[in-house]
Amino acid sequence: MGDNRSFVPDPPVRAKDYRIGCIGAGMIMAECHLAAYKEAGFPVAAIASRTAAKARAVAERWSIPTVHDTPSALIADPQVEILDIAFPPDQQPALIREALKAPHIKGILAQKPLALTLEEAKALRDEAAKAGKILSVNQNMRYDQSMRVLKQILDREELGTVVMATIEMRAIPHWQTFLEDYDRLTLSNMSVHHLDVLRFLFGEPDAITTVTRTDPRTSFAHKDGITVSTLTFPSGVLAVSMEDVWSGPREEGFDSDIYIKWRVEGTEGVAQGTIGWPDGSPSTLTYASKRTTDGKWVSPKWETMWFPHAFVGVMEQLQYAVKSGSPPALSVADNVKTVALVEAGYRSIEERRTVRLSEIAIN
Repeated sequence: MGDNRSFVPDPPVRAKDYRIGCIGAGMIMAECHLAAYKEAGFPVAAIASRTAAKARAVAERWSIPTVHDTPSALIADPQVEILDIAFPPDQQPALIREALKAPHIKGILAQKPLALTLEEAKALRDEAAKAGKILSVNQNMRYDQSMRVLKQILDREELGTVVMATIEMRAIPHWQTFLEDYDRLTLSNMSVHHLDVLRFLFGEPDAITTVTRTDPRTSFAHKDGITVSTLTFPSGVLAVSMEDVWSGPREEGFDSDIYIKWRVEGTEGVAQGTIGWPDGSPSTLTYASKRTTDGKWVSPKWETMWFPHAFVGVMEQLQYAVKSGSPPALSVADNVKTVALVEAGYRSIEERRTVRLSEIAIN
């Protein structure tokens, strides 16, 4: 039973009509956004970054016709219809606010975390609504192929009532240098993927308990290195998200075993898999259901990967929202709830207790 059972690991491209202006020329833009846009045929009209020379190099690599000296100059460029931001979160809100005032910009794709504080994220949500602009946030793990297929399995109730879910990360992220200036690290910049995708899969949690310790490999000062969060949901689901960014010593000659694994257990079945990042392979999923597979393991297959192919879906959902007038799948209003969940995690760390989400005001 190795068929794909009508699963859709990658969404269809329904819209690619709008000219994109990219701000940022770092790894995430150069290796993920632009690679995905090239494959999907999305038109990239212009690029800018903090360093004009770096922007020019990326423009040459991806055949982007216009390079602006500054992000503000790009935002003012009337040919730009969708703004794609890959910039540090302390500088991102100012760029969003500039774009909200630009009449030619129809949609904005922001990076996560949307802002450094929940209050700033709420303000951006409200300002975008007042301006009548579509502001979307790049929660790209929702477009990982294994997560999309898992969501389809859950929606079909093939696992019955979900009992427990886990995401186990033992991998070493590349911390951007700008993170050294912040007082928040793993929960805000890595766990945010997992906390958001748990919301995507199971809805809004009731409460979160997060514990942490410093990471021996991270040389700059930080509070949250290795993190473990336990979430409870109104449905009864118990979920655990672990970000082991230490994952053991990694000296020359030391065999690596980095991975991200996940598992969901229900009353009628079990699903489990891996996330292809950081080794560059496709994510995997296998599941067994009393209801639909006679208890046999079924393993749908695909050739695409989280990085870079998920970024096709992220940009497509924004373009489709602009074209159709419907809300984006990754709306800023929804993302504020993820920011609130992260905020609750930090409060749990600081106060050494379980924090209910009702304690965190989002309105």
